[in-house]
Amino acid sequence: MARSTETFNKKEKEKKRLKKQKEKREKAEERKENVVKGKSLDEMMAYVDENGNITSTPPDPTKKKKIITEDILIATPKQEAIQPGDLIRKGKVTFFNESKGYGFIKDSESQESIFVHINELSEAVGENDKVTFEVEPGQKGMTAVRVKKV
Repeated sequence: MARSTETFNKKEKEKKRLKKQKEKREKAEERKENVVKGKSLDEMMAYVDENGNITSTPPDPTKKKKIITEDILIATPKQEAIQPGDLIRKGKVTFFNESKGYGFIKDSESQESIFVHINELSEAVGENDKVTFEVEPGQKGMTAVRVKKV
C-alpha cells in the first residue's frame, strides 16, 4: 500500500493558511458593515483668513483687500550714485601678512574691517600704519584698492 504524500506539517500549514484567509474575509466584511461615508465637499474645505491662518469658515468678503499688480515690485533697489569725494577713505592697517599677501584695514569712520590684497598697495605697509584707500566690491565683501600710506 502506498504512503500518503500529505505529512502532518503540510496539514498544519494548510490549516493556518485557511484560518488566515477566513480571518481576512471576516475583517473585510466587518469594515463593509461599519463603513463611514466620507465627509462632504463643504466639510473638507479649508480657507485662509486675512492673517494667513487656516480656518473652516469662509473669509468675509468685506475684509478683502484690492491688490493692484502694477504696484508689486520684484527687483533689487537701485543704489545711489557714489560721490567721488566719498570714495577716498582713511584707516589703519590692523593686520597684514606679507608672506600670504593680504591684510585688513579698519575704516576710521565706519569702524568696519576691509580686506586688502598686496596687489592693491602702492608701497609696502605694516600693521598700525595709517593709510588712505578706496573701496570696491570684491568676491566676499568690500575690498580696499589704491591703498597709499599717509
